[in-house]
Amino acid sequence: MDLDEARIRKWNSRHLPVHEPGLIDIVRVARDGTKATEITLSNDDNEKVVLPSREPNLFFSTNVSECVAAADVVLVSVNTPTKSSGIGAGAATNLAALESAVTSVAQAAKPGTVVVEKSTVPCGTARTIREIVSLGSQWTNRTCFQYANFRITQLTLHRPGVPFEILSNPEFLAEGTAIKDLLYPDRILIGSSQTPTGLAAAAALKKVYATWVKPSKIVTVNLWSSELAKLVANAMLAQRISSINTISAICDQTGADIDEVSKAIGLDQRLGSKFLKAGLGFGGSCFKKDILSLVYLARSLHLPEVGDYWMSVLSINEFQRDRFVNKVVSKLNGALVGKKIAILGYTFKQDTNDTRESPAIEVIKTLLAERPAEIAIFDPGCSPTEVRQEINRHVCSSNATPLKPQGPVEAYSNSYDACFDSSAVLILTPWDQFRYPALAQKDSAFRKSDDQSVENPQAFLKPVLSEMDIITLSEYQRAKSTSHVMTANSDPLSRLFNQVECPPGCIHCQNAHQADGVKMSESVDWARIAYNMKEPKWVFDGRNIVDAKGMEALGFRVESMGKAGTRSPRGMC
Repeated sequence: MDLDEARIRKWNSRHLPVHEPGLIDIVRVARDGTKATEITLSNDDNEKVVLPSREPNLFFSTNVSECVAAADVVLVSVNTPTKSSGIGAGAATNLAALESAVTSVAQAAKPGTVVVEKSTVPCGTARTIREIVSLGSQWTNRTCFQYANFRITQLTLHRPGVPFEILSNPEFLAEGTAIKDLLYPDRILIGSSQTPTGLAAAAALKKVYATWVKPSKIVTVNLWSSELAKLVANAMLAQRISSINTISAICDQTGADIDEVSKAIGLDQRLGSKFLKAGLGFGGSCFKKDILSLVYLARSLHLPEVGDYWMSVLSINEFQRDRFVNKVVSKLNGALVGKKIAILGYTFKQDTNDTRESPAIEVIKTLLAERPAEIAIFDPGCSPTEVRQEINRHVCSSNATPLKPQGPVEAYSNSYDACFDSSAVLILTPWDQFRYPALAQKDSAFRKSDDQSVENPQAFLKPVLSEMDIITLSEYQRAKSTSHVMTANSDPLSRLFNQVECPPGCIHCQNAHQADGVKMSESVDWARIAYNMKEPKWVFDGRNIVDAKGMEALGFRVESMGKAGTRSPRGMC
């Protein structure tokens, strides 16, 4: 359910509003249903698997009240951004969208409905939800809950005496790998009140996940622990990125290699290897917002030292981004006037179309002040139209657009046009297409790197296959086929129905064909880019995804984060 009709139309079309590897495959199975099909497991024998047809059971609608009225469980997944005004502005969480959604649920839900928080919320929000859906009208327009110094005072309360149960089930899917995280989660966290009805609701939700997740990975806790755990998880992950980025600055000055340092640290079982990848810093809608919420909570509890510590994580993130831009300007002789700068990557991370809080936004703002002749942008996840819209939304100043022809910024449909005649290329998002040398094979959105189940076709010879079994069978069929025959988004089981054709003039179809014959998923031909660049052909690798020595053999000068560049390092190393 969504109030945004345009968004719902996209969910019901071939152009989903979210770019996520594997998402369209999952949606098509559940939204459109499947046809019956028969699969031959091996070319050496005649063992076959018969897949029955499946009826659709995923529906997208703007009729909120009707859908809520029929539901046993309602998952509330709305934006919870940082407040931009009022008490706590710049740090506290804005719960207006959550309050609106919960009010809609309270008005229409049947008694006994379980309301599940999926959004990232401040610790204690479940109490607010309970107040909205359960208390009597005599509480209307009265302060019902105080989160630190932030009072929620405009509550409209409904359905007095009608029983509802509130659960916290925060989402730990990461953008770009969400499908794999969904199929193989590290853990599922369910928070509930510790009453008999609360525990019963948690047990019911646990049964849903238990159909494909090991029971040992489903963790049940109290409501407040669940809400706080999500904030702390994001804060800790962001802290690791900022910590390793401080070390990359030291590496730049000493000649140490950040990848070698990270590998040595990551082998320590007490630390692990994840989020020890130095680069431009973190972005996205979660880390900064959740750290600010944690800072606000700490300071509201009169723990300024704790708040200051977590604020320093954000400061290091900004320091790393500024350090990168300063390096670009310095290497280009302190001036960008008259020079074209190409930017590869605008989204905050690869394999997503999400640009919220992307480091590219602030990089572009800083570059604009240097008055370059052109800032050319290409991102595989966003069409040029989408990039232009985002630039106008986030980079405009004094009502003046930075886009051409008024300004120097232009968005391109392929990397070659963006980099043509440029003085420098800045890699801001680690898309696999930008890597050098190119990846031999891109990882599947449905398979874990250590998963060997697709090697054994006998696993599929059983009377009934679950959807997880069918996903594994699909990967088995894909592995049997050559890459030029079967693409990542194809239908290896031949069980999907054709999608509805888009109406004439579909802007999304037009964007898909704007690349002038260059496939969006193809690896960049760096030799071609080098041929068409101006000397001295600088590449500033903000994500450490290209091999500097190999790139230099193509004629580039390369600067990475935390690695010795074309200059001699200081120090004794």
